[in-house]
Amino acid sequence: MPAGFLFLLAVLGFLLPAVARAQVLLRDLVSVEGVRSNQLVGYGLVVGLQGTGDNLMNSQFTQLSLIAILERMGVNANGQQLMTRDVASVIVSATLPPFARQGTPIDVQVSCIGDAKALTGGTLMVTPLMGADGQVYAVAQGSVVVGGFTAAGAAQSIKQGVQTSGRVPGGGIVEREVKNSLDDLSTLRLALRTPDFTTANRIEQAINAQLGYGVAKATDLGTVDVLVPPGYSHRVTALLAQIERIPIRPDVPARVVIDEKSGTIVVGADVKLDPVAVTHGNLVVRVTETPQVSQPPPFSNGRTVVVPHTKVEVNDQSDKHLLVMHRAVTLQSLVDGLNALGLGPRDLIQVLNALKASGALHAELDFM
Repeated sequence: MPAGFLFLLAVLGFLLPAVARAQVLLRDLVSVEGVRSNQLVGYGLVVGLQGTGDNLMNSQFTQLSLIAILERMGVNANGQQLMTRDVASVIVSATLPPFARQGTPIDVQVSCIGDAKALTGGTLMVTPLMGADGQVYAVAQGSVVVGGFTAAGAAQSIKQGVQTSGRVPGGGIVEREVKNSLDDLSTLRLALRTPDFTTANRIEQAINAQLGYGVAKATDLGTVDVLVPPGYSHRVTALLAQIERIPIRPDVPARVVIDEKSGTIVVGADVKLDPVAVTHGNLVVRVTETPQVSQPPPFSNGRTVVVPHTKVEVNDQSDKHLLVMHRAVTLQSLVDGLNALGLGPRDLIQVLNALKASGALHAELDFM
């Protein structure tokens, strides 16, 4: 069975004739202006490492930070040469959820900035987390959870995952609230996560059908303004709870998403193809090195040398022929035409580029 068929079958396991798109809830299509998260960041120390921390001779900032903390605790370490390898400097980051109240726990991410080898078993010391305005909004502390591991023996070692970053689940505590005036708004602004004129117009019509004509207005392809009706004055939360469950049928443009690094191809349902003839072949050059040892005769004055031996193989796959791909108006017919080429994912990427350049493929190619 062609490799291209197996690949596309795995990615598009529901290859059926095109049907009407399912409706989704409004809340899955838009975000509300003013209802947003905020990024927090801070600098801290992770202690309790088993010799996998920063080398204080190379990471002077770690030594200075450790001395400053010890002095605040009444330990005079100024001028001392610290030799520990159980401490690591880290950048601590977190996301402050919208409407988070004081005392709300949040997860934090910890990442090394020195030459530490691993954060396994470490504990993050008290670290203030600041927002973009320089104000402290949360404080983090707790045990670091690391997903990676390393197992080593005398002759071999195995390493999986990343050990220089980890998480502290629930390790951040919100100390300052972000002010919001959601219930005082007279107009809501809905921002489409995937801007599209047709989808914005459908959202406008659906909201007006439920709340009355003129309540919603699509101002552009990515924004829908909603006037707060008198019955929902100072009750904007109730208004959002009502409209967020309105079913909407989004319109998605014809698009082919390609990830060249992994060879992933995702073909949209509206992608169309005009009749075209296609052939594709690869030039494969394989170079094999097989060194051979040349031994001198016994009791001679010669010496043992390594003689290089190179073998070069060339395969231009000249048996490829032109294949006519007929007009494809459904996803099934398009995939059938691509599978008929008998190509793997990476070769299909080149073919899709050529089809787009020829004007036969009616879709946007989106490279990740």
